[in-house]
Amino acid sequence: MGKVRSEVSGSIWKVEVAVGQRVHEGDTLVIVESMKMEIPVSAPAAGTVAEILVAEGESVVDDQVIVVLT
Repeated sequence: MGKVRSEVSGSIWKVEVAVGQRVHEGDTLVIVESMKMEIPVSAPAAGTVAEILVAEGESVVDDQVIVVLT
C-alpha cells in the first residue's frame, strides 16, 4: 500500500489508530498541530496499519513518513 507522509511541519497532537487496525480511505490516522491549527492526516486508501513511526508530542517535518499501510 504505502507510506503516509505528513503534509506540514509541526508536532504530533494525536495518533488516532493502532498497529493492526483496518482503515478506510479518508479515515484520520494522525493529527498534526502546526501554527496552532490541527491538521488531520488521512488514509489515502483502505488498508491495515503496519507501522506507526511517530508518537504524540513528537516533532515532524514536511514529507516525513509517519504511518505505513499494507
